Amino acid sequence: MHEAAESPPRLTQLVSGGGCAAKLRLGNLAQLLGGFSEGARDVEIGGGIGEVLVGSDFADDAAVVRRRGDARPLVMTTDVITPLVDDPETFGAIAACNAISDVYAMGGRPLFALSLVFFADDKLPLSLLAAIQRGAAAQCARAGVAIVGGHSVRDDMMKFGLAVVGELDGAPLSNRGARPGQALVLTKALGVGVITTALKVGEAPAEAIDAAVASMTTLNDRALACGRAHGVTAATDVTGFGLLGHLNNIVRGSGVSATLAMSQLPLLPGALALATAGYVPGGSRANLEHLEPRLRTRGAPDRVRTLLAADAQTSGGLLLCVDAPRAPALVAALRDQGSPAAVVGRLEDGAPDPVITLDFDA
Repeated sequence: MHEAAESPPRLTQLVSGGGCAAKLRLGNLAQLLGGFSEGARDVEIGGGIGEVLVGSDFADDAAVVRRRGDARPLVMTTDVITPLVDDPETFGAIAACNAISDVYAMGGRPLFALSLVFFADDKLPLSLLAAIQRGAAAQCARAGVAIVGGHSVRDDMMKFGLAVVGELDGAPLSNRGARPGQALVLTKALGVGVITTALKVGEAPAEAIDAAVASMTTLNDRALACGRAHGVTAATDVTGFGLLGHLNNIVRGSGVSATLAMSQLPLLPGALALATAGYVPGGSRANLEHLEPRLRTRGAPDRVRTLLAADAQTSGGLLLCVDAPRAPALVAALRDQGSPAAVVGRLEDGAPDPVITLDFDA
């Protein structure tokens, strides 16, 4: 009599937190990064002089550096996440898409990547890791990114990600490039953190899971191309610190205030119902707690929608800053590509104290 084959492990049960919701809390990270704020500066690179064009001053999505004399700057980033879905190939694809997105958020073109593997090879089958790598490799191939090496660590808390290098053709779309009078355009729907929190305990509907996976495995390359074509001056990708956290980086970096039209925020199917039922990751709640001193409200507050605005996304969309008259054409171009893009707010003069207003009447 043959013994039944052992079922493959559910990846989400191997970790305590999933995706970008497992990052250090926003308040703690902001405190740590404060020690690295030096602005653009000259540095020694390979015996020559180079420039740091974008560093960590305003929590940009990637660094932008250039060796003196080179025509194009390099865009450099790294991102590692824990599993937030159970299928290993899908997890690998999401992790790769999530890491590559930081290059798009800076306006760059990704070129090369190193894989970063944290895996208990003495406790889990290598076939599991092979499937994760297959998913990542397929996603990188779609993005035109070559995986040229990597590093592994034996670790009981599974993680996977990439270090990515790209190049910049044009001005970086940093958090310092926004201007008063611009519109805010969001290219993907919110709610990934809520849906994957419910997935972990078996409470997420199949429709919600499918929509979240489709969103997380969609590259932001075409969204960037649309943004460039319509004159976007600043961008960020909406990931672990939520829409509010990443918008706050633009507000601080550019010295502008922002107003969000809360009823216009695109939401993934099932996200509102699951958030109402309490399936909100701890990282999302921590995001909101850290940002609340900078928030103002207009109209009757809606706590659930506010939490969704702070929801910790993984492989989220781009938040684009574009001159208001050009926003409708940008949204139309994005929707033609299948994006649920929407104008979600506007930017105003932030002097003397930039804030974010949550407008529940708009």
